[in-house]
Amino acid sequence: MKKFIAGVVVGFGLSCGIGFASPSVEHDGIFWQKLTNAAKSGYINGYRDAMDVSVQQVNTLSIAASYLHWKSGDKIIRQLTQELSMNDIKPGEAVRKLDALYSNPKYSQLDLGQALQLLLAQTPQRNARNGSE
Repeated sequence: MKKFIAGVVVGFGLSCGIGFASPSVEHDGIFWQKLTNAAKSGYINGYRDAMDVSVQQVNTLSIAASYLHWKSGDKIIRQLTQELSMNDIKPGEAVRKLDALYSNPKYSQLDLGQALQLLLAQTPQRNARNGSE
């Protein structure tokens, strides 16, 4: 039993050490510029899938909002859903816009998630919809 516990402790210690020693990958402009076009499209599609899952999770909050009689819950949930949605921009267009953004060296440290949200905020369809509300 003592050998088992010692093995668990040593294994845990080694895994923590390796985890802390491994290099972290920054998803910024430098990372983006190193990707191939296919990898860029794949990244955008993966990001879109993640945002779709997030939207589905947020939409489940509407049930809780109605149950708890949260007066402005539907409005807030609708706004959050719009902010997370990437339906207003096509992957090819997102790749082109990110390439243009990151071609300027002053934006090279901008995180990809933040850059995508910036692009989505600048999308004409989203601006027109938000202006009409």
